[in-house]
Amino acid sequence: MGRWLKPDVYPLIAAMSFVTGMCVFQLTRNVLMNPDVRVSKSNRRSAVPDNAGEGERYSQHAFRRFLSTQRPEVFPALNCFFSESSSAGDK
Repeated sequence: MGRWLKPDVYPLIAAMSFVTGMCVFQLTRNVLMNPDVRVSKSNRRSAVPDNAGEGERYSQHAFRRFLSTQRPEVFPALNCFFSESSSAGDK
């Protein structure tokens, strides 16, 4: 009986493990921190929760605040290179 797991399958296993980890992270984050998810019985009693501050903290997390200070460019150096060369050709 030879190997039952071929080396060609390792990248697929790595990718699927990464994606599964991301899903578990997001589901755990939503269950534990999302103000719209009410697990405890005392929180479920209120039909319309008054938790605007909690919702603001949830939606404006540290990663989103960091991204709001960055320019929306994928390759800033490449964009700068092509924008400078096209403006020089226009003159």
